[in-house]
Amino acid sequence: MPHYFYMTALKVRSGNKCPLLSVVDDDESIRESVPGLIEEFGYAARAFSSAEEFLSSGAIDETSCLILDIAMPGMSGPELHLELKRRGEEVPVIFITGQKDEAIRTRVLEQGAAGFLLKPFSDTALLAAIKTALQAT
Repeated sequence: MPHYFYMTALKVRSGNKCPLLSVVDDDESIRESVPGLIEEFGYAARAFSSAEEFLSSGAIDETSCLILDIAMPGMSGPELHLELKRRGEEVPVIFITGQKDEAIRTRVLEQGAAGFLLKPFSDTALLAAIKTALQAT
């Protein structure tokens, strides 16, 4: 019952359209598992293997929240976040990383990230971060 209520609340809040959460991570296992989990939460999800793929996809305008890896080949997660801000895109970002580095965490949160999760993270931690990010918009 709570799952149904939650999905209904999301649809009402977003005008009967589930919010799209985009996952950008070079790790194939993350791109395969996290979108499925997001969909179980009642959201739509798309996965991208790089910042460049996300930028060229046309999904920016549809994305309600971006779940973004810190370290990727090419453009890093923080670089993508700054590029989106430079373009005037106000999409909330939840950073995910396998590197426990307090300096990076502090920097991205100071630059406006909505959340920061250390891999591996729990489904409840991800859901809480998503709710916080979407409420901030």
